[in-house]
Amino acid sequence: MNAAIAAVTERIRERSAKRRQRYLDLLASHDVTRPARVRLAEANQAHTSAGCPAHDKAMLLGGGWPSIGIVTAYNDMLSAHAPYERFPAIIKDAAREANAIAQVAGGVPAMCDGVTQGFEGMELSLFSRDVIALSTAVSLSHATFDSALLLGICDKIVPGLLIGALRFPWLPAIFVPGGPMPSGLPNKEKAARRQLFAEGKIGRAELLQAEAESYHAPGTCTFYGTANSNQMMMELMGLHVPSAAFINPNTPLRDALTRAAAKRAAAITGLGKDYRPIGRIVDERAIVNAAVGLMATGGSTNHFIHLPAIARAAGIELTWDDFSDIARVTPLLARIYPNGSADVNQFHEAGGMAFLIRELLDAGLVHADIETVWPGGLRAYAKEPFLNDASLVWRDAEARSQDEAILRPAAAPFSADGGLRVMTGGLGRAVVKTSAVDETKRVVEAPARVFDDQGAVQAAFRTGELDGDVVIVVRGQGPQANGMPELHKLMPLLGALQDRGFRVALVTDGRMSGASGKVLAAIHVTPEATFGGPLAKVRDGDLLRVDAVEGVLDVVEPADWRARAPAQLDLVRNSRDYGRELFSLFRAQANSAEQGGTPFPDYDPI
Repeated sequence: MNAAIAAVTERIRERSAKRRQRYLDLLASHDVTRPARVRLAEANQAHTSAGCPAHDKAMLLGGGWPSIGIVTAYNDMLSAHAPYERFPAIIKDAAREANAIAQVAGGVPAMCDGVTQGFEGMELSLFSRDVIALSTAVSLSHATFDSALLLGICDKIVPGLLIGALRFPWLPAIFVPGGPMPSGLPNKEKAARRQLFAEGKIGRAELLQAEAESYHAPGTCTFYGTANSNQMMMELMGLHVPSAAFINPNTPLRDALTRAAAKRAAAITGLGKDYRPIGRIVDERAIVNAAVGLMATGGSTNHFIHLPAIARAAGIELTWDDFSDIARVTPLLARIYPNGSADVNQFHEAGGMAFLIRELLDAGLVHADIETVWPGGLRAYAKEPFLNDASLVWRDAEARSQDEAILRPAAAPFSADGGLRVMTGGLGRAVVKTSAVDETKRVVEAPARVFDDQGAVQAAFRTGELDGDVVIVVRGQGPQANGMPELHKLMPLLGALQDRGFRVALVTDGRMSGASGKVLAAIHVTPEATFGGPLAKVRDGDLLRVDAVEGVLDVVEPADWRARAPAQLDLVRNSRDYGRELFSLFRAQANSAEQGGTPFPDYDPI
């Protein structure tokens, strides 16, 4: 192992030891050697089988077959999740072949940030993760299942499903992805059209045509945002069937991988000889592997929020300092839009996850000895699947990248350190996605323009008020203020300012889309402005320094800025429509971005 990665892992283990032990005690307290349903009373058991076909009912009531609970995020409005409509039937059939029964245990909401971006629903986005965790818990709380299959892909859905499943640590669980849509209009061209629209150079009809050519079919969006970063992490944590992440939907290979997941879920219950509970699989080594993967691929900044929340659900304490130390020693091996021009389909064709994992393993940057849902540890994930006469088989990853403009070996990386960075200074702590920003634009020192919502920024841009070197501060966007929405709609106009030759940066206690890039953005600033954060003391004209090279976020002048009274931000300005009032309880209880921005209390207090 790389010495720095080993040290971070050991630091996390020691920091988490007491809390993790309480979590493992919870796992050990459950008897998994008998079907879960037999501890239920007869009337309860009858309810579990009442809606089943005769054969399934007989196996549930009188047989010893394991029962697999399917928790699905299917809806047909969200392109990434539309393919899941077919999955339950495929899974049930495969389960029967493996002498198991599968039932849909429940559904979880799956909102699309692409639909809500820039509008009111975006303020529900982050907390939808926690609703999904609660919904997963409700689905599994019937206590009749011996393992689970989790059907989810997109931004908050995978973290929410995982947080919920981790509170049932004795259950084996496998994530079943749906895959990316085929490539459409290149992401870089789509971004260029958005910028032209922001500048008034094209109309809505032309913009809509470009968007529809980009988002055009069932499957995940093809840029490397949070959804596809989720899939990368599930591979490196050993929660997928190997290399399942980026196989297109509704193809024979995708269906074969789904069937394999169902059969594997039947094989790893406590009723057999290969018990692999999720609470044992997700340990500090798996969490570190996920963080290394984020750095090596320039993944989504949203996982600086999601991964600590996931770790916490498994009794593990992960901090931004851990991310920072991992980033220093992890080379950037992939360039996928927005930190390159390729999409995830092209990444997969260049060698994909199998090549990436093999390189990280051989460089000693990830833990090979983690327990995984598939036999063989993480080394099994350095193989790629294919069909041989309709049979699913795996072969070793390609010896060489098929396109080194997209994917490189660890010995010849795009850069020596990771694509994400933690920043610190007088304004607090923040995260920046350096891999998407040109090296000449990673340091900006300029006057501040301060706003309390992104609509005001858009209005100022239209009137030309932002022309010039500028650090745009958008505050009052943290978890407790308004649910920490993404501010991705600002990217086209900030990109336009940068293209005019101005030095431009964004500083906010809100989030950005995992697809954001090009403009230097210090995001997730904590503590948030609404509750004592220094951003509340910044005024128009203050000289700010945003330095992603040295990791500095500070006020250069005036020297006495800290003595100011903080601005009073309006917490109720837009909280009474689109269901946002229902989430006031979540906002009131949310912890900081660095802790995961979650309203959940300490699960395993010490």
